[in-house]
Amino acid sequence: MGLSGGFVPVSIAVLTVSDTRTQESDSSGFYLAGAIEAAGHRLAARAIVPDDVAKIRAAARAWIDDPEVDAIISTGGTGLTGRDVTPEAVAPLFDKVIEGFAIMFHSISFQSVGLSTIQSRACAGVANGTFIFCLPGSGGAVRDGWEKLIVHQLDARTRPCNLVEIMPRLGER
Repeated sequence: MGLSGGFVPVSIAVLTVSDTRTQESDSSGFYLAGAIEAAGHRLAARAIVPDDVAKIRAAARAWIDDPEVDAIISTGGTGLTGRDVTPEAVAPLFDKVIEGFAIMFHSISFQSVGLSTIQSRACAGVANGTFIFCLPGSGGAVRDGWEKLIVHQLDARTRPCNLVEIMPRLGER
């Protein structure tokens, strides 16, 4: 991946975690798919899985192992209820946690929903050279996460630094 300061398209998979959403009713997944392509990136894949640790982990692991997927964005399952298990499913796959993501997400979310942001366990990390961002399932949270945070870090033109410019070095040992 050559970086000359210009835009570099990233291949992104979208995973909706929900017991109730279908392709037709998955507004957050639909939004992300459109926003990814509108930003000039490639929608590598899109899937819906139920709130089940094994199924979430299997879907994430398949994309982590796919060299054609640079990043995964999940939506849903980051709350506090018993069925919210996305962080439990995905975090064990992380080689490194991107701690600043949760901090920035909560800062951005606070502007929209106030103290209710504490009910989100949004998280991010890197697994086998693949960035993973886990967002809440609400439309507002997904829009805030994408428009105010992720789209900028997945843009090689963002300065002073961005995640795209370190992608070639993620596999260093």
